[in-house]
Amino acid sequence: MSATDKIKLAKKASSSLSIASTSRKDAALEAIAKLLVDSTSEIVSANKKDLEKAKTDGVSEGLQDRLMLNAERIAALATSMETIVALPDPIGEVVRGMSLPNGLKLSEVRVPFGVIGAIYEARPNVTVDITALALKSGNAVVLRGGTAAENTNIALVKVLQQGLATAGLSSDLVQTVDDYGRDGANEMMAARGLIDVLIPRGSAGLIKAVVEGSKVPVIETGDGVTHLFIDESANLDWSVEIVHNSKVQRPATCNALETLLVHQAVAKSILPKVLKRLADSGVTIHGDEETLALFPAAVAATEDDWNAEYYSLDLAVRVVSDMDQALQHIEKYSTHHTEVIITDSQVNAERFLAEVDSAVVMVNAASRFTDGGQFGFGAEVGISTQKLHARGPMGLKELTATKWLVRGSGQTRN
Repeated sequence: MSATDKIKLAKKASSSLSIASTSRKDAALEAIAKLLVDSTSEIVSANKKDLEKAKTDGVSEGLQDRLMLNAERIAALATSMETIVALPDPIGEVVRGMSLPNGLKLSEVRVPFGVIGAIYEARPNVTVDITALALKSGNAVVLRGGTAAENTNIALVKVLQQGLATAGLSSDLVQTVDDYGRDGANEMMAARGLIDVLIPRGSAGLIKAVVEGSKVPVIETGDGVTHLFIDESANLDWSVEIVHNSKVQRPATCNALETLLVHQAVAKSILPKVLKRLADSGVTIHGDEETLALFPAAVAATEDDWNAEYYSLDLAVRVVSDMDQALQHIEKYSTHHTEVIITDSQVNAERFLAEVDSAVVMVNAASRFTDGGQFGFGAEVGISTQKLHARGPMGLKELTATKWLVRGSGQTRN
């Protein structure tokens, strides 16, 4: 059986799921959640094999953290599954409706895409998250999870397919093409008419390759060169805590802080305290000249640092003359993922919200909140940085299209 044959199985099975009841879909998710917990030892054992290989191959600590699944993380995946069960089913939701003067009744309703493809790397949580959201929104899913998580994904797909069968749904609704390596990914990108939308998750290189090489429509999830600007009116305590949480809480994520900008007027009073807290947690500061003068333990920043998504305990820091310069820096280097301002000025807060062109723009909150789970979606397919169809964390509604239902009573067009 080829990768395309497996994609065809998902396509065939998708029609039955598109009309499945909410209770049937929820029963499958509940069965999967239970099986995840019951299979924790098998999943962790498989994951250890992947982690050992990653260490042998010299994979960065940041990517190893993304790759790792322990009992706590598996339990969190099961909990997110239960959260998705509790969410309203978007299928059949009326987006808008109207009656025309000729008596025709029009309704625009949400429907599944059909088959969702995901190409990702070293992110076994995506295997579960995207499948859960796809199934609840009535979609089959085809997965290419990469060789780094090969053993973990085998164990997870087994659980997913068993959960579907337990609820009386076809196990063909979840397919993986990992066995076919890069050829599997290439067949997914060529499967126009079989896969309805393709979602890449991973490095900038992987995302670029999928966007440029796919014949299937792509929802682009971008890398996260995330910025935080400390305004001249910023609260000191908030600055210390928000910056620390944004960088340190889990640095190997796309919503972790990568560049800190500080208003010159408060650089001397706030920046040393902010940077000391970071340094005490093992963060290496890559600073401009003014930062180096205020915090000699920093290393000199280069142009590459302003473009860096570190995935590690590293942070680029620049002192700016005013808000205009901060906005100019963000406009030049942003990947349009998440940007934050810490300020006590309502005027500056609203200006920042209005002028920054990113998927998520925040005031006085840690960048780590850019997350489908934190937004109440239960999980996320990814964080879209494009502007067509979906932007920001993608949940259930972002995995639907719409169609128009027209009900008449014999009308004909003149």
